[in-house]
Amino acid sequence: MKKIIFSITLCSLLFVVNSCKKSDGVLNPLSSVSNFGIGAYLVLDSTINSNMNAAALATSSVGVIVHQYPGSDPIDHIDVYVTPNSSYDTTKWKKVKSVSLATSTTITVNGTELAAALGVAIGTIRPGSVYTFYNRSITKSGKQYDVNNTGSNSGSGLLGGTNYHASFSFTANIVCPFVAPMGGKYTVVYDDDWQDNADGSTVNVTDGPGTNQLNLSQVWPNPLYGTVVNPLYLVVDPATGSVTVPIITWGNYGFITSTLSGSYGNVFSCTGLISVHIHVYAAGYGDQGLLKLVLQKQ
Repeated sequence: MKKIIFSITLCSLLFVVNSCKKSDGVLNPLSSVSNFGIGAYLVLDSTINSNMNAAALATSSVGVIVHQYPGSDPIDHIDVYVTPNSSYDTTKWKKVKSVSLATSTTITVNGTELAAALGVAIGTIRPGSVYTFYNRSITKSGKQYDVNNTGSNSGSGLLGGTNYHASFSFTANIVCPFVAPMGGKYTVVYDDDWQDNADGSTVNVTDGPGTNQLNLSQVWPNPLYGTVVNPLYLVVDPATGSVTVPIITWGNYGFITSTLSGSYGNVFSCTGLISVHIHVYAAGYGDQGLLKLVLQKQ
């Protein structure tokens, strides 16, 4: 069918404490700005791309264009790290490369570099995977700044505050552009939520009714259990393979079924995979939630 922690870090924003030594009769080092040093961060100018094409992964790339915040501690270079999904735990980070800082710096990573950093064969990086790249700024004075020593201030600081346009990370979504036709016979990998078809059974998926659409009317409803009211179809983004499902009344099982907002999923032409979560409403029985359906083309 975050815990948000408010914390004050000593390397927060652009100011860091240089010393906790008492001097000049000042008992609290935080009471004098003379005891603070200057930090540094990268400002996001633009995002080049957030998707890597699984069908041409070796050369497909993601990246950002950044510049250093003016007046901050001069940055020498940027170390780029990667981890599957996302994590601030640096023990999970794998170094990708170092990038020298220029007035305007372009940071890109392609699939070959991603696989090398992870230490895996490029063919094992599958559509649907997500990776996060973390930028660590190394200053000429030898200091380091990344997501772990920068204050968030409960979402209003450098990490979460939208006004700063800080670039501490960027994302790679491994996608597979949709190429029609994809109609044909499919094996049911998962239909345990709605249970119209047994896992391992064969079903038919057809193309249409429109461009970049797939019709599941021979899958849901299973003709053994219900009849079609309107076609249940997926609208596929041709660039990424991501799916939306129109809100329609689609099946009659003795009770009427409809789709609700919030359905999502992917269609990967390069691997023949359909993986969706369809939000179903059953008249008389209420909201059935997001029901998972996974089909693999034979």
